[in-house]
Amino acid sequence: MPWAITESFIWLIDECRRFEIPEIVKTVTWHIVTSEYPPQTGGVSDYTQLIARALADTGDEVHVWCPAAEESIRDETNAAPENAHDSPVIVHRELGHFAPADLRRVDKLLDKFPVPRRLFVQWVPHGYGYRSMNLPFCFWLRRRAVKHHDVVELMVHEPYLAFGEGSWRQNGVAAVHRLMTLILLRSVRRVWISIPSWESRWRPYALGRRIEFRWLPVAGNIPVVDDPVAVQAIRTRYTGSNGILLGHFGAYDRNIMNLLLGSVPALLQNSAPQSVLLLGQGSEVMRDELVKKYPQLAGRLQATGRLEARELSLHLSACDAMLQPYLDGISGRRTSTMVALAHGLPVVTTSGRLTEPLWAETAAVAMVPVQDVSALIEMTQSLLKDVETRKRMSAAARLLYSECFNVNRIIASLREPRR
Repeated sequence: MPWAITESFIWLIDECRRFEIPEIVKTVTWHIVTSEYPPQTGGVSDYTQLIARALADTGDEVHVWCPAAEESIRDETNAAPENAHDSPVIVHRELGHFAPADLRRVDKLLDKFPVPRRLFVQWVPHGYGYRSMNLPFCFWLRRRAVKHHDVVELMVHEPYLAFGEGSWRQNGVAAVHRLMTLILLRSVRRVWISIPSWESRWRPYALGRRIEFRWLPVAGNIPVVDDPVAVQAIRTRYTGSNGILLGHFGAYDRNIMNLLLGSVPALLQNSAPQSVLLLGQGSEVMRDELVKKYPQLAGRLQATGRLEARELSLHLSACDAMLQPYLDGISGRRTSTMVALAHGLPVVTTSGRLTEPLWAETAAVAMVPVQDVSALIEMTQSLLKDVETRKRMSAAARLLYSECFNVNRIIASLREPRR
């Protein structure tokens, strides 16, 4: 069966353990450059905060350079204190709109720190303004490396837009993204990639330069809360005392919404789960869209909206399994699945063009081709009926996350000296 714990899965875990890095005592000063940081919302924002705090916990000195948080996007109930005595991360909201004047101001501030300065840039081409075509920012990083003797490293969350998937304007932006990539690769010492596929896309633009590419998976950013009483109360609220609860956690972009529209109604109409719980920002819009098309399912579709970390963890733990389909397939950059694995949740997902080979070997997820919606529904129904299989997958999920995606392993990789 696809979720059996196989010898291949055991081999995979052994391979992850084999690359365990010994503790590094020497402290490092980090300058993390990012397009967003809490209270701004977004995947890069959450990731940057997680990495910054984890690096600081090792004793490293961590500075985050980011734009100002506009009043319109502030959420004081979720914002963590900055530069306070209990916050080891020093946040510099000096990057403004990433305009040349903003970059010159940051130049003067960075130059006050001793060399060599280590700039760890969170790269998403659409994140730095100028309608996703901020060439001055790329030239600024090049100048920092050449004239200011900074060590520039990139974390590539997204590589560039594809050609031929939109309008003529998108093709123009895609061409500029590749020019930006050329400039960046003349500036960096090392490139970290959220999934291995990004290396094959970026390496040709190195033009033969020997640059180290390293895979750095994305860890889950929601700590697991151990509160069985609260979890049971949530389960009872949504399913009664003995019901089955199927969850989904994500960003609810257009592609995910289409996949859920094609699978959730069929699951509920076949009475597999007692209820479906949609978690996260955008979930209420998704529920309303489903109810609009299938009003008979209104009583069995629930949505939480955005939750703070503790409540989100409790709601995740209340689920029996997670339905996490992706149009381009499960991969190591999918924070929503990383969170599910950390919580020991069996996951039904899809394989696609960006899926790494390791997912075919893991016993933690049940996987079907992305285009086969019928198989996705059948797999989910089968899993929800099988308590013992869910228990085995739960144990495998925790093991996989601990050995391959735990933030401590990611931090150890970051702090490893360059080869």
